[in-house]
Amino acid sequence: MLALSNKWAPVLLSQPETGMNYQIASIFLKSGQRFDHVRISGGFIVKICDNREIPFKEEEIANIVVNHGK
Repeated sequence: MLALSNKWAPVLLSQPETGMNYQIASIFLKSGQRFDHVRISGGFIVKICDNREIPFKEEEIANIVVNHGK
């Protein structure tokens, strides 16, 4: 899991939940890399697809877009 700082709270709170207490999003890194099907819950990135390892650090994130896996 990766804890997100309060910096991302307005971004996540302004977008609807995918299900009860979680959001599915795409994460865009400053390097241009994109990760889809990212589960976020309670201010934590919980997993990416079925992989529980998070291959980046919070400071590498450029944007988070909740898209419910679509």
